[in-house]
Amino acid sequence: MPHRTAQPTTAGLDEPPPDIATMRDTASLLLGPDDGPDALPPAADVDTLTLALRGHLEVILSDVEQAAGPRPTSVAAYCALACVGEARRKLTIQPRPELGSRVAYGRRLARVLLALCDHYEQLGGERP
Repeated sequence: MPHRTAQPTTAGLDEPPPDIATMRDTASLLLGPDDGPDALPPAADVDTLTLALRGHLEVILSDVEQAAGPRPTSVAAYCALACVGEARRKLTIQPRPELGSRVAYGRRLARVLLALCDHYEQLGGERP
């Protein structure tokens, strides 16, 4: 079954589910074993990965909102919507131009993307 990643799609009921595995893999590239504050990946990698993470977040946000429903009735749905709000807030932030700031920002996006993937699956989204 096809999955969506950071590619633009049209709204509709026949859209494939988000590609959670790819989203997790992308996030892990910034949150790998070398994610300490002194371990900075190359600048080009950070910028590319951050752009991909932003795209993945744009894809999964509406899916998590739909899974939570318009009137959440469970703690899991409320938590998912809180995470959606946090992700939207982080998407509005512009990191400082220094490499360390860009890495920290990318890692924040990676962590919120992983949380949204977890919420999506917990609320009954398809697992890859």
